[in-house]
Formats: sequence, structure tokens, C-alpha cells
Amino acid sequence: MRIHITILLMLFLSSGISTGQEKIFLTKEEALANIKEKNLHIRLAQEEALKARAAYRQTNSVFLPSVTASHTGFLTTNPLMAFGSKLNQEILTPADFDPAALNDPEETRNFATVIEVQQPLINVDGFYQRRAAKLGMEAMELQTLRSTDHMLLETEKAYMQLQLAYKAESVLQKALEAARENERLARNSFEQGLLQRADLLAVEVRVNEVTSQLHNAQNTIKNASNYLAFLMNEPAEGIYQPKDSLTLAGMENPNSLLSEHRADIKALEMATHAKEMMSKADKLAFLPRLNAFGNYQLYDNEVFQGNAQGYLVGASLTWDIFKGYQNVGKAEQSKAEYERSRLELEQYVSQSEMELNQAKRALEVAESRLDLSAKALEQSEESLRIRTNRFREGLERTTDLLMAETQYAQKQLEYYQTIYELNYAQAYLQFLTKE
Repeated sequence: MRIHITILLMLFLSSGISTGQEKIFLTKEEALANIKEKNLHIRLAQEEALKARAAYRQTNSVFLPSVTASHTGFLTTNPLMAFGSKLNQEILTPADFDPAALNDPEETRNFATVIEVQQPLINVDGFYQRRAAKLGMEAMELQTLRSTDHMLLETEKAYMQLQLAYKAESVLQKALEAARENERLARNSFEQGLLQRADLLAVEVRVNEVTSQLHNAQNTIKNASNYLAFLMNEPAEGIYQPKDSLTLAGMENPNSLLSEHRADIKALEMATHAKEMMSKADKLAFLPRLNAFGNYQLYDNEVFQGNAQGYLVGASLTWDIFKGYQNVGKAEQSKAEYERSRLELEQYVSQSEMELNQAKRALEVAESRLDLSAKALEQSEESLRIRTNRFREGLERTTDLLMAETQYAQKQLEYYQTIYELNYAQAYLQFLTKE
């Protein structure tokens, strides 16, 4: 009964992940195209860039005028307001100068339409704030480019992980087939009295172990597929399968130096420069500001009428001499923020240099491991072939055969893992040195 249950379990697991879920075949180029179009992280970065652009456009107020229009109406018996309203409406008569009428006027209505224009002329701190906003916008656009590059690298990594997971499944499926065949031979030998019960149990244990490993590999495929779907912002309704298998990518020689023109480094440089501009703007806030202003007025005692009109044009020169130490403190704060940003840039460049050196060493290690893994795989395959033939002839111990099987499967997995690590190390090095 236990044997029947084991066979049913193996048949269920060997049916793979296709049951109930559709296979979706995908190339790396298709995955990268979907990332550029749909990835939420990239879209969020793009919205941040649009936000920075909008903030920069707000600084157009340093040059452009502001125009407002208003229409107000009121009733009054206030002597001064009543006399001034009639004067604005140009309806004063000699009778209105009667002291009794001046001191106790009748209820007066007044409706005023005012169009007002304010034009900045000289606003030195505003000029520097505008430059800072422009630098911030350009920095955010560069950061968006770097975010896109990072998500493309993450997609390549996820795609290669999915390739590796399918390779592991293939290796374990073949290992399971070999283990089942050895189990069949061992059972025949046991029934003929040529094999002990303990050896047969050891072979059955090996079949169960490979079955469990295969199940884990299939779960890994599901997880890798779901992560790739998440990156592409697609519903995880099916299981993605790469159209191309995991193979050694063409070895390129990427630039081995850290580029000063890398998007994220340039973005931090611009952000630091923006902080410098803001620091200068806060220092120049002590200078006076020159603004022109003017308004055009329409008055009447009826709503939305304007029989009387007038205008006012002028200029004002203002400056904040002392605001309770607020300007001084703000200038000190912006200077400290600039110094901090400068130090963060220096630290980031130093950290990037360290990451680049680590990536170079990782690539060298992966290259050296590849030859060793290939040689070990070849040796383990030959060892398994010899021991399998000897086992079929009754000349090899069961434990030695099981050890050879296990070693061969491990070396296959190690070999494909090394290919994955080498491909990713090269892609990561290209990412770190990209301009």
C-alpha cells in the first residue's frame, strides 16, 4: 500500500506546474519592453520628475506678472465710506457737501470691479531659487533614468533566476528518472535475493529525496514567475517560461572605471548644486526687492456696472531688515543642508567605487569557478556512468551508486548556478559603469 501511495505522489509531482496554470512563454526582450512601459516603480519616478518640473515652472513668477480681478459690493452709512464711494462713482453734487449730509449720510451702495497687475522687476533671491528649482528638476529626470536602468537590471536578474529555476527542474526530473530506474533494478535484485532490504530502502529514500527537491524547484519557478509578473505589473494568472534556456552570455569587456557621467552621480551633483543655490538665495534675501504694480478700477451703485473708472500705477522697493533672526537662521540652515549634501555626494561616490571593485572581483571569481564547475560536472557524470554499469552487473554497492547520483545532480546544479552568477556579475558591472 505504501508503494502505491509513493507512486501516486511521484506521478502527481512529475506532472509539474502546468496543472491548473497556463504557461506563458516570454523572451527577455519582451520582459524588458513591458518593464519600460508598465513597471510601477518607473512610473512613480516619472511622476516625481513631473512634480519637479511643475515646481520649476512655478518659479516663472520671478519674471511673469500676476493678474487678479475682483468685484465687491457693500452698503454703508459710514460718513467717510459713503462720501468716498460717491466720489469714486463720480456722482457727487453740491448738496453732498452739506455738513448734515456729510455727518449723517443716507445708505449708500457701492460696487467696485478691480483688475490688478503686479510685475516683479528685481528679485535677486528669487533668481537663485529659480536656478535651484531647475537643477532639482534636471536631477530628478536623471534619477528617473537611473531608476529605469535599475529596474531593467532587476528584470534581467529575475529572468535569469527563472531560467535557473527551470534548469534545476530539468536536472531534478532527469535525476528522478534515474533514481526510479535504479529503484526498479534494486527491487528486482531484492526479489532475487541479491540485495538486502536496507539497500532497497536506501534507494527508495533517494527517490523520495529527489521528488521533494523537484517539488521545491517547481515552487521556486512559481515564485520567480510571480516576481517577474510583479515587476511587469501583470496579473499572476499563469506561469512564465523563458523562450530561451540559461546559457553563458557573450563575454563583453565593460568599462572598468566609474563614470562621473553616470545618471545617479550626476543627479546627486545637481541636487548638491541646487542646495548651494538655495543657500545663496537665503543669504540674498536681505537685499531689497523692486516690484511694479498697477490696477484699473470700475465703480457704480449698480451691480456689474462701471460708469466711473480710474487707474493706479506705481512701484515699490521693499526689504526685510530684521525678522526676529528668522532670515539669519534660515540662511544658516540652508548652508548646513548644502554641506550635508556635498558630503553625501562624496560618500556616495566612494561607496560606488567600492561596489564597482566588489563587482569586478565577483566577475573574476565567477569566471574562475566556471571552468572548475564544468570539469567537476564532467568527472561526476563519468563516475556515475561507471558506477551505474557496475551496479547493474552487481559489482557496485548501493551506497556508492546513490552517492554518485547525488554528486552528479549537485554538480549540474552548481554548474548552472555558476553560469547564472557569471551572467549577472557581467550585467551588474555594466550597470555600475553605465554613463
